[in-house]
Amino acid sequence: MTKRVLITGGAGFVGSHLADALLGAGHDVRVFDNLTPQVHRDGAPSYLSPEVELVVGDMCDLQAVKRVLCEIDVVVHFAAAVGVGQSMYEIAQYINTNTQGTANLLQALLDSKIKVGKMVVASSMSIYGEGKYVCSEHGKVTPPARRLEQLKAKQWEMPCPLCSHALTPVATDESTPLQCTSIYALSKKGQEEMSLLFGRTYGLPVVALRFFNIYGTRQALSNPYTGVAAIFASRLLNRHSPMLFEDGLQLRDFVSVHDAVQACLLAMERGEAAGMALNVGSGHPISIADVASQLALCLGQASPSEITGKYRAGDVRHCYADISMAQHVLGYQPKYRFADGIVEVVDWMRSQNAVDKASEMVRDLAAYGLTA
Repeated sequence: MTKRVLITGGAGFVGSHLADALLGAGHDVRVFDNLTPQVHRDGAPSYLSPEVELVVGDMCDLQAVKRVLCEIDVVVHFAAAVGVGQSMYEIAQYINTNTQGTANLLQALLDSKIKVGKMVVASSMSIYGEGKYVCSEHGKVTPPARRLEQLKAKQWEMPCPLCSHALTPVATDESTPLQCTSIYALSKKGQEEMSLLFGRTYGLPVVALRFFNIYGTRQALSNPYTGVAAIFASRLLNRHSPMLFEDGLQLRDFVSVHDAVQACLLAMERGEAAGMALNVGSGHPISIADVASQLALCLGQASPSEITGKYRAGDVRHCYADISMAQHVLGYQPKYRFADGIVEVVDWMRSQNAVDKASEMVRDLAAYGLTA
C-alpha cells in the first residue's frame, strides 16, 4: 500500500538515499529541510529526486512543522545538527536544532491530531559514550569517560574502574548504560527519549535507530564535522595526509548508507520494533587508522596518515555495535563490509569538488581549548 512519508532533514545524504528507496517501492515522499549552508553550499542538492516534494523550512518553526505534517502516514526524523566537536562550542544551536526541533515535531503531531501510523527517529551511537569492555579480572564493565588528566598524559586506552588494568573492547549492545560525552550526544539522547516517551504516551509506534558511523555517497565532503571517512577523503583528494587524533587505533563501526536505509525500511514495515531503540551498524570493528589507509589505497595515494597525538574533547576510545537485536527483531542483515562498500564511495568522490577544512576545524577546537 502506498504511503506518504515525511523525511525531516531528507536532503542530507542518508535521507536522500532513503527517499530514493521509498520512491522505488512506490511510496510518496515529502522532504522537510532547512538546507543549511554548512552541508548544502549550493542550495537544494542535484541528487535529490525530482519526484520528491521538497519543502524548505526549519524544525525550529513550529507552524512550518505543523504544515508539513499534513496528510502524512509515516515520519522519519533525521533533521539534526551533526558533529561532536562543533557541538561543544555551539551549544545553543545544537540544543535548539536537535532538542527543541524534536519537541516541535512532537508538539505538532499532538496539536494537529494527525493519525500518523509510524515514526522512525535517527538516534546515535554517541549516546553510549564509551562502549563495552572486558576486564581480565572483573568481566564486562562499562567504564566512565576518560579524565582530562589521562588524555593530557596521552594514556589513550581505557583502565578498569575497579582495578586500573587495561580493558579489552567488546561489542556494545542496547543494554549498555548511556553516558554522553558531548553536547551532540546529549541532544541525540534527548531526541530518542522524547520520541519514545511520546510514542508510549499517545500510542504512536516509534522506533529509534542508534546509527553507528554511516558512510556513503552524497556525504558532505566539505563539512569538517561530518563523518570521519568523508573528512579523510577530503584531505586525500586535496593531496593532504589524513589527520588522526590520539594514536589512530580507536575502534569504530562503519555502516554503509545502503544498510542504514535497509534498517529504516524494516523499521517502517515491521511492527515488532515499536517502542524500541536498536543498534544499526555493520557489526565489525575497524580502527580509524585502517579507515584512512583503505581510503588512501582506493584513491591510489600513498599519503601516510598524520598521527597528531592530540585528544579531542567529546571523543571516546572504542565503540562498535552488537547488532543481534536488530537482526532478531527487524531481520536486519548488513550487506557491506567497509573494504567493499568504500569502493563505490571512492568512485563517487573522484567526481566531487572537496574543500579540505580539517585544519580550520582543528583551529576552531583549539581556540576553545577542546583539543591539545
